[in-house]
Amino acid sequence: MKVGILTSGGDAPGINATIRGVGKTAINYYGMQVIGIQNGFSGLLYKDIIELTDASLSGILNMGGTILGTAREKIFRKMITSPDEKDREQIKNAYHELGLDCLVCIGGNGTQRTTWMLSELGLNVIGIPKTIDNDVYGTDITFGFDTAVNIASEAIDRLHSTASSHRRVMIIELMGHHAGWITLFAGMAAGADIILLPELGYNMKVVIDKIKQRMELGKAYSIVAVAEGVEVSTDERPAAYFTREIQEQTGFETRETVLGYIQRGGTPSPYDRNLGTLLGGHAAELIHQKKFGRMVAKLGNTISDVPLAEVGGKLRLVTADHDLVVQGKRMGISFGTW
Repeated sequence: MKVGILTSGGDAPGINATIRGVGKTAINYYGMQVIGIQNGFSGLLYKDIIELTDASLSGILNMGGTILGTAREKIFRKMITSPDEKDREQIKNAYHELGLDCLVCIGGNGTQRTTWMLSELGLNVIGIPKTIDNDVYGTDITFGFDTAVNIASEAIDRLHSTASSHRRVMIIELMGHHAGWITLFAGMAAGADIILLPELGYNMKVVIDKIKQRMELGKAYSIVAVAEGVEVSTDERPAAYFTREIQEQTGFETRETVLGYIQRGGTPSPYDRNLGTLLGGHAAELIHQKKFGRMVAKLGNTISDVPLAEVGGKLRLVTADHDLVVQGKRMGISFGTW
């Protein structure tokens, strides 16, 4: 069998471990031929490929980024949904001209939706979920998330010392457009006093009252962790908005930090390396069993898989009854709501 692997969407720590997991299992255990498709779905159309071997897949386990390159798939998605049948035929022809028996697509929500669309075109595909945001529906966790949480937690740890030294309110903005998983996990792990998530919303009076209450109790500083997707009433970034509002309404010196792309870069954590390895190995097993049209997933303590049809277009979001939210409230941490 001939297998193609591509990565699409934003990068995340652990992609190379996953490519390695798919490739080495397919080559060494199942005797398959494996090619890498470069620069996402556009590489499929332009047949931008490299041969992947046991040797070429060595030494990449601890590398950040992706050896295959990645890109957003907006143009490719338009071709799939185009009313012109010629566009979809071009995609199918590219797949068949490469002689593929299966295409493995590593990516986040958009990629999994695109992979499902390819399955609907009659192509053999397997999806592997990838995002630091941890918001892919159908899996309990995605690789990249653990590394991002570690980076964000360390950043908050460092802010504690400078905040306490200067008696400041420190705002840190973390990644997560729609889902606040990084902010929740890092905020709880690093002792943030206020955690603001896109899913839960906030009331500014609650935020202000919490900060004033802490100062009245003799607590000299406060740490506010906010997800980048939290909606604000101006065109400012959340970090800038909350910094300005808190300083104006409390009079306390307030500073902002936007961690940004640092959360996506660098060496993946051991957990993410192992998770990527396991997900990749299971993808190769599904190919061998000819169980196509599925996304590999970690469900509980088990590496499993789910139909792509059940995943596409859905998000896994933080809910108010999540254990960390409930426990945080019990401990006096504010989530910006009554």
